[in-house]
Amino acid sequence: MNLEDFKQNFNDTITNELALFYEINEELGFENYSQGFGLYRDDKSGIATWSEDPDFLDKLMPFAQANGSGSMYVLWNNDQSKSLNELPVVVFGDEGGYHIVAKNIFEFMQLLTFDTEISVVHEQAYFYKDEDDYEESEGLPEYKEWLKENFNLDPVDDTESILENAQETYKADFDKWVSKFFNED
Repeated sequence: MNLEDFKQNFNDTITNELALFYEINEELGFENYSQGFGLYRDDKSGIATWSEDPDFLDKLMPFAQANGSGSMYVLWNNDQSKSLNELPVVVFGDEGGYHIVAKNIFEFMQLLTFDTEISVVHEQAYFYKDEDDYEESEGLPEYKEWLKENFNLDPVDDTESILENAQETYKADFDKWVSKFFNED
């Protein structure tokens, strides 16, 4: 994948911040700085399994693998912001469940410093780290340094506050919007 391919995820537009994110992903390698994570070029075929309605597909921009089993991270264009950087990040689970995980791409990049795959079930999405079984990703120290140098963001030891704040801010609106296309209940 090259930058032009990655830009296609966002209707051929990209912010400087997302371009930098792409560059560090390419430098460090897929799944090499946060377990289960990697940026990719998406043709919306995965998200289309949820709904093929053009109004649904037009507002969602899949951009990354979320875990090793097929869940995906997506930017949601909620029509409240013009910058891609400020759009909420949603995870769609490979076996169901969809949840707002970050209020913007910066919070999302911080979540990656936790260095574990996200777990997605119908009721919730969460990160869990078993300290007895955890092995740090090879590129994580360099990713943390990059995050601090480029955005003055610190790594996180706790993901709950980011997830909870994002849910508090966007969950009701997202659930209302997505219910026009399908209902998981």
